[in-house]
Amino acid sequence: MENLDVMVLRTLRDWRAAGKRALLATVVRTWGSSPRPVGSIMALAEDGAVVGSVSGGCIEDDLIYRHTQAYSGKEPGHQLPSGPPSFVKYGVTADEAHRFGLPCGGTLELLLEYDPELASIEELVRSLEAGRLVRRTVRLSDGQATLAEAQAPEELSIADGLLVNTFGPEYRMLLIGAGQLTEYLATMALFSGFSVTVCDPREEYRGGWSVPGARLVSEMPDDVVLAFKPDRRSSVIALTHDPKLDDLALMEALRTEAFYVGAIGSRRNNEARHARMIEHFGLTAADLQRLRGPIGVFIGSKTPAEIAVSIMAEVLAVKNGVALPRDMEVGQAKNLRAVQANDPGAIVCGVAGAR
Repeated sequence: MENLDVMVLRTLRDWRAAGKRALLATVVRTWGSSPRPVGSIMALAEDGAVVGSVSGGCIEDDLIYRHTQAYSGKEPGHQLPSGPPSFVKYGVTADEAHRFGLPCGGTLELLLEYDPELASIEELVRSLEAGRLVRRTVRLSDGQATLAEAQAPEELSIADGLLVNTFGPEYRMLLIGAGQLTEYLATMALFSGFSVTVCDPREEYRGGWSVPGARLVSEMPDDVVLAFKPDRRSSVIALTHDPKLDDLALMEALRTEAFYVGAIGSRRNNEARHARMIEHFGLTAADLQRLRGPIGVFIGSKTPAEIAVSIMAEVLAVKNGVALPRDMEVGQAKNLRAVQANDPGAIVCGVAGAR
């Protein structure tokens, strides 16, 4: 699965390029509980095809019914809306909230853009595919959209007759090594919306690879990292346990804006990796502060599938800006357990060394 916004915009581009009429719906306001956050988008084609989501499904069904009936002319007097964008609210009354499946009487408001200009959508998709963060500004009086590169994600805003929404490129994950753990982690990353590339120069590992949707490459990992050009929506994770494959790739990844750089291994292996990278590659302790390891959230995982869950949970937490408590880090949790095992009285109220 790819980044949902990019998928919606690519599909909308293809519909418009094929001469189909279509609308773009954006969640612009919510009150109370809402199934989808502000900024969520969906596109609807004239034949009733839909991509993306603005609710749990009921609002999509209503939009499909209203606009496919208009497209097909099945309802006399109904014409497909055109012209400037329009706002529509759902769930204003308790009955509507129940009808449209909005929880706790929630309400949401959508902006509907009719037949967005093909050239503008094409430019937006190209920018996102090139890894750029894009601010899209829509003039509400006529639907004219302008694009500009953004320096940081911004909340959707409506002011002075303009709607401004920021779109980011796909989240990407580069995995070094094509073993069983990588298969589980790649699968989880794909259904979490990441574009996944797997690198392994070892033919014996590539031969058994079986995860559709993940790109498999055979070049040396450090060369792959350079070609991958990690940005702030990228993660690089080394899973081979082989310093010849992992270390140079990690060094190159640490020089980029990747939001997550990490490597599998025990606490001892992690310490040895740091020592090697300082001694052989000239990195400093400060350079290695961004290198995560042992990676994952401590859940007592033992099997490859459980370890993949642990790693994916940490990646998503970092991606979403969630600061995990230190005792959830694998290394810290195992240190505390070791202290407890040797001196059960050493942990009081979760503080090591307290008496």
